[in-house]
Amino acid sequence: MTSDVFAGPGFQLDAAPLLSRSTVDRRETLRDSPDGGAELWSTGRVVLVDAKGRTQIDANSRLAVHPASDFGERPAPNAVLLGVEDDVSYWALRSDHDGAQDGWRDLRTGGGLLNDTDAGLFTTAVGLLGWHDNARYCAVCGAATTRVRAGWARRCTGCDREEYPRTDPAVICLVHDGADHVLLARQPVWPPHRYSVLAGFVEVGESLEACVAREVAEEVGVEVSEIRYLGSQPWPFPRSLMLGFAAIADPAVPLIPADGEIEEARWVHRDTVRAALAAEGDDAVEGLRLPPGVSIAYRMIRGWAHSRD
Repeated sequence: MTSDVFAGPGFQLDAAPLLSRSTVDRRETLRDSPDGGAELWSTGRVVLVDAKGRTQIDANSRLAVHPASDFGERPAPNAVLLGVEDDVSYWALRSDHDGAQDGWRDLRTGGGLLNDTDAGLFTTAVGLLGWHDNARYCAVCGAATTRVRAGWARRCTGCDREEYPRTDPAVICLVHDGADHVLLARQPVWPPHRYSVLAGFVEVGESLEACVAREVAEEVGVEVSEIRYLGSQPWPFPRSLMLGFAAIADPAVPLIPADGEIEEARWVHRDTVRAALAAEGDDAVEGLRLPPGVSIAYRMIRGWAHSRD
């Protein structure tokens, strides 16, 4: 995937978000094979993910995958099908790994190391297995549910209702002044000096653009205009889809950080942002550290910072 997918008027994402990369075939028909996935399983590979969302990444920055046959002759009861590439199927299973082994990383620390195929597999595995962990009982009648359709649905043992993986849409918006300043904010629970762009969940009956305007107003007390879409990234912590936007606000309007949610908000000059990007996680630049490279926020900030090069 190339960054021109995200092109638009003004600045754009500088590259595809690292967790948006995926190359495997995810067609729905693969999940309903008559043999229950036995043929796919016979030549498949398995990605193990522990309860904390970590998997093993080897010294060559590749996912450690295991022959599916190591786990039985047919798909394991708790296996989920991630997709197929080059006639090889990829599955995920929950591991009882206890954190003692070397090379186990989560998406935040390891997702950016992986190639497109592995990043897509890991992201899907974390999100899908996490949904199964929390969907064991029917939301209608309360009976236990079982995995069906190669792990892409659960069926209620009581009322026969099918449920599908949940994705919660959230907007994330880079607010700038139309010139050389960007609005950044920090939450109280973040590491010292960490700032990012503003974000929030979409509410029932709300458009994405309306959510952008509401969230910015709620979090820092300013109105925005010229809202436009930039790109998206799955963020399975536990099940979000981050929808990136840009908008313009007046830096002369006083900022009013939301009590208990935003510790501080400030306008930052482009030169300071560029210096912080160049620091790449070292000492803070003028009290500023930026989000990690695996996040869409990083791609948005970097795209804006270098849009006038």
